[in-house]
Amino acid sequence: MNIYDIAKMSGVSIATVSRVVNGSPKVSEKTKARVLAIIDEYGYTPNAFAQGLGLNTMHTIGIMVPSISDMYMANAVFYLEQSLHERGYECILSCSGYQASQKESHLQMLLSKKTDALILVGSTYAGSDDKSHNTDYIKRTSEEVPVFLINGLMKSDNIYCTATHDRQAIFEATKGLIESGRKRILFMTDSKSYSAKQKKKGYHDALSSMGLTPDINMEVFIPNDVEIVRNKMSEFDVLNFDAIVASDDAMAIGALKYMLHSGKKVPDDVSIIGYNNSSLCICTTPELTSIDNHVETVCKNTVDRLLEVLQGDKTVSHRQIFDCDLVKRGTTDF
Repeated sequence: MNIYDIAKMSGVSIATVSRVVNGSPKVSEKTKARVLAIIDEYGYTPNAFAQGLGLNTMHTIGIMVPSISDMYMANAVFYLEQSLHERGYECILSCSGYQASQKESHLQMLLSKKTDALILVGSTYAGSDDKSHNTDYIKRTSEEVPVFLINGLMKSDNIYCTATHDRQAIFEATKGLIESGRKRILFMTDSKSYSAKQKKKGYHDALSSMGLTPDINMEVFIPNDVEIVRNKMSEFDVLNFDAIVASDDAMAIGALKYMLHSGKKVPDDVSIIGYNNSSLCICTTPELTSIDNHVETVCKNTVDRLLEVLQGDKTVSHRQIFDCDLVKRGTTDF
C-alpha cells in the first residue's frame, strides 16, 4: 500500500493525501475524514517522500478557460498572470473547451500538478441549460483546493466567485435605446451559460418595464464570430429591427459591417450596442458603443481574495459582484 493507492481509493490527488498526512489546513474536514478512514483501514504508513510532498506550497495557481481565442478570456488570463506573478506565484494554463467531460478532465489535470488553488474563467463553468453540464465535479474539486470562479456564481464552502451585474447592465442599455425611440430591438447571443441567461433576463426586463412585449423572434442565437454574423444578418432583415444589443463585441461588429454594407446608416437607422468593451470597439467606423464589464478589476480582485484565502483568512467573501458601465460611442445616439 502506497500514497498512490490511498489517493485512488479516496478519490483524491496524491497531493491531497499528503496534505492530510501533514495536517494541512487546506483540506476540508469531509475530505480529510475520507482519506483518514482509508489510511486507518489499510494501516498505511507514509514514507519520507510522501510526507515531503505536502510540506511546502508550490506557489502555483491553475487557470482554466474554455478557449484562449476568446478576447475576454485572453484578457482575463493576461491580468490574472500579471497579478499572480507580481505576488510571486506561477501559473499553469489549461484550455478545456466547452464539453462537460473535457472540463472535468482538464480540472483534474491541473489538480494533479499540485496547484495551490484553481481559477476558472467563464460562466460556462457555472452550468448551462444543458443538464449534462453539471457542476458537481467543481464542487468535489473544491474539497481539495480553493476554487475561484470568474463571471459566474456557485455556492459551496470552498468556492469563491467574482462577477459583474450583467443583467442590470443590459437592462439599462436596452432601456436607453427604448427611451431614445427604438422599439424593435434585436438581441444576439451565442451561449446558454449563466452570464448569457442574465443578459437575456436584463433585455426582457427592459422591454417589460417600458410596456413592450418580448418577442422570441427578436432573440437570435448565433456564433460569436464577426464574419459569420455579417454573412447571416440578411436572414433577419424581415424582423424590421431598429436596434441591436449583442452579448459580445464581435457579434455587434459583424452586425455593424452588414448594416454599412447594405446601405443602412448607423446609428440613424439602426443603433448597435456590444458587450465587453474590448479593443475591437475602436477599430470600427463608427466606433462601437459597448458595455464595460471591467475584466481587469474583476481579475485583480480575484487574485487579492485568493491570496487571502491561502493565507488562512476565514473572512474572505465568497461572492463579489461589480457594476458595469456603458461606454457610448458612434453606434448609438442617446
